[in-house]
Amino acid sequence: MSDPFVVVGGDAAGLSAASKCKREAPDRDVIVYEKGDWISYAHCGMPYYVKGEVDSIGDLLSLSPAEVRERGIDLHRNHEVLAVDPERQRVRAASEDGTVEQSYGDLLVATGARAVTSPIEGTDLDDVFTMHHMQSAARLRAFLTPPEAADDSALDAGYVDLKDVGAYFDREPPETVAIVGGGYVGVEMAEAFRGWDLDTHLYQRSGRPAPPFGEAVGEAITDTLADAGVDLHLNTAVEALDGDERVQRVVAADGTVDVDCVLVGIGIRPNTGLLAGTGVEFGESGAVSIDEYGRTAVDGIYAAGDCAENVHTVTGEPDWVPLGLTANRAGRAVGQTVAGTPEPVGEIAGTAVLKAFELECGRTGIIDHERAREAGFDPVSETITAGSRSGYYPGNAETTVTVVADRASGRLLGGTIAGEDRAAVRLDTLAAAVHEGTTVGELERFDLAYAPPFSPVWDPILVAAKVLNGHLDG
Repeated sequence: MSDPFVVVGGDAAGLSAASKCKREAPDRDVIVYEKGDWISYAHCGMPYYVKGEVDSIGDLLSLSPAEVRERGIDLHRNHEVLAVDPERQRVRAASEDGTVEQSYGDLLVATGARAVTSPIEGTDLDDVFTMHHMQSAARLRAFLTPPEAADDSALDAGYVDLKDVGAYFDREPPETVAIVGGGYVGVEMAEAFRGWDLDTHLYQRSGRPAPPFGEAVGEAITDTLADAGVDLHLNTAVEALDGDERVQRVVAADGTVDVDCVLVGIGIRPNTGLLAGTGVEFGESGAVSIDEYGRTAVDGIYAAGDCAENVHTVTGEPDWVPLGLTANRAGRAVGQTVAGTPEPVGEIAGTAVLKAFELECGRTGIIDHERAREAGFDPVSETITAGSRSGYYPGNAETTVTVVADRASGRLLGGTIAGEDRAAVRLDTLAAAVHEGTTVGELERFDLAYAPPFSPVWDPILVAAKVLNGHLDG
């Protein structure tokens, strides 16, 4: 067969594209190169595996290599693509057996993102972890498990490095751990570490955790973490990690803390080095610039997932918000397009949810006023707190909602939510309204479901819209 579709990266975007293309064009060769062992895994589930809520690391896998090959996809694990030659339409990949060259008719780069550890010194010490790979999750859970409770049946995925992980099973678990960074990973891992009853310190350079979720949510997370026994070091930069071979101390602006383990979660960056010098263009974020179909500036080359930008539905401008649904959806669309029926990758609203112990948090759209003004809007916002159910019904919990709108048009620009009773699900109403360009007046009139076990007559989303709409009318 000729004109193969070659995919670089075997996770969400890459395998979604490969599967869709093979389904729509079964006679076409579809070839996937993956740098490591792991494919198609739930990165977002790793903190819950480390905590022990997910029994087996294999439960985080969506597709096994055998299942991928059953779909007719030619999968090559442990093959790192080193170069792309657009003129010859070939890629060069390396494995322990040497290098190979492969021609392509269409190429999708779905290389994801990498964890950032610089400029912090000492991140190369032993017992310093990131949460950006399944092997790291396996090591960390083994380290947290008392030797007498060690059980490698939780490592049944088939390609965990058991020798590497076994060394952590044999050690005494840590008692004190530090988390550097209070974003998604930091907050979720704080819950995981406290689940093992560790003394947990969380360092955040800014004044509150989860900055992209806004002030109201950040304050709610701060209170929740403190109540759960997490020692918070806010407005505190970590200067270095120190120790002899193994990390022993965190050196920060507010002093030094002795630790047995450190988790670094200060951010990620798009993996785009493979495309340097190819003519592919990059956005301000460093991620690949694409059009509405995932095409790059170089004919025949596509990009999707955490290495690519997408158009934000509010601003109409490229943005980089690396999330799982975005990657899966974009990959599937690219697969459809290269199979012969063009499908847009879709716009994004930056919709995300985060769990902090029992607190559910969410955000969507544009909530930062400065960013809204840069996009040409005149932002105004309101924050309300309302019950999640009828006040007399068991389970009612305070739910805090912030909505942001454009003063002139009333258009809903974004919103956030925090609460312990189905707050994350409620966020989807705001996300849908943002995608449709709904005004807060229109949102106030949404016919949302009501029954005492599920919602008060005026759902918290409707209350927030009503209050902000009254402010705009005034």
